[in-house]
Amino acid sequence: MKLTDSCRRIELILSDVDGVLTDGGIAYDNQGVEIKKFHIRDGMGIKLWQQAGFRFGILTARSSHIVKVRASELGIAIVRQGFETKLPIALEIMRDLKLAPEQVCYIGDDLTDLPVIRAVGLGVAVADAAPEVRAAATHITKLNGGQGAVRETIEMILKSQSRWDGLLQTYYS
Repeated sequence: MKLTDSCRRIELILSDVDGVLTDGGIAYDNQGVEIKKFHIRDGMGIKLWQQAGFRFGILTARSSHIVKVRASELGIAIVRQGFETKLPIALEIMRDLKLAPEQVCYIGDDLTDLPVIRAVGLGVAVADAAPEVRAAATHITKLNGGQGAVRETIEMILKSQSRWDGLLQTYYS
């Protein structure tokens, strides 16, 4: 199946956090509070995806307060943290939303993402993902995790669905 055909079916994007929405680095301040850096264009891409009427969710093996903060800021209601075994949670989300795997895109970067990448209609690996993840993915982004790879994926899907130009009209007015 062609990539554009897979993209046209997508109604839900699920994404890992560390290494996808961030560059994979974890910093701690002097009080031991975890700090993550998110790319602003990924956030804008998520907002555009939601404006197009679709859902975006986070599925991550680690748990951190800052992920809740970023998800709240972006209006992301689907947030599942602390699940190293991600496939059962992804399947549960799909069942709850009454979506088939072909309607789901998952963006990942490391080995815990492999089962979900293989199970969905559009498995995406960021450019700097583990070799095994890149080999299993339907698509590999040009950008690294934390550098706009999520936005790149969203644009690709929305363009395949002929929705991108309509969303841009807001910014041309």
